[in-house]
Amino acid sequence: MRGSNGRPVIILGAGGHAKVVAEALLQAGVNIVGYVDPGMPSGSECFGIRVLGDDSVLSSFAADDIVLVNGIGSMPGEQSRFEVASRMREKGFSFSKVIHPSAVIGGDVVLEEGVQVMAGVVIQPGTHVGQDTIINTGALIDHDCRIGSNCHIAPGVTLSGGVLVDVGAHLGTGATVIQNISIGKNSLVAAGSVVYKDLGRDVKYIQPDSKSGIYGM
Repeated sequence: MRGSNGRPVIILGAGGHAKVVAEALLQAGVNIVGYVDPGMPSGSECFGIRVLGDDSVLSSFAADDIVLVNGIGSMPGEQSRFEVASRMREKGFSFSKVIHPSAVIGGDVVLEEGVQVMAGVVIQPGTHVGQDTIINTGALIDHDCRIGSNCHIAPGVTLSGGVLVDVGAHLGTGATVIQNISIGKNSLVAAGSVVYKDLGRDVKYIQPDSKSGIYGM
């Protein structure tokens, strides 16, 4: 498993996204100690893995002995996933990459700490993916793309070659971005949209209505 360096893993959160990353880790043969989640009773199970308790449990582990995986999902405008990661890094913990064994990744692709690549993803050569970004199920990333930190590339998204996705952007399920387009910082592309023009910072974009030609959400 690229990223964990053989150390056991603790998953932050025990919801839907946590199940997905747990499955990827198990498929890769990673030792999962358990989840920490303040909303789940200690000793309960999620996807057959035990909940250890809330975040205070981590104080009983040396930061060099384990590695964390962020199981908190990413939704537009919701920052809790990234705030938790920042807080844990301040405490000395590091985050493993999560790479499902079925993903196809070019040999020179760069994945920063905490990147998660889910089942069925293809990432072509020359691409760089920033810290803590999720490349979700079945996404297709063509050559020479640059994806910033804290982004969510949702299931089924297609990025053509040379696309730039800036920090904190969210591309909704099934969105398509044509070649050499730039998506600005913290922008949101609605599910199913086709992006064929550059988007600035903090833009909310939905594919133009066929009758009105209106952009925006």
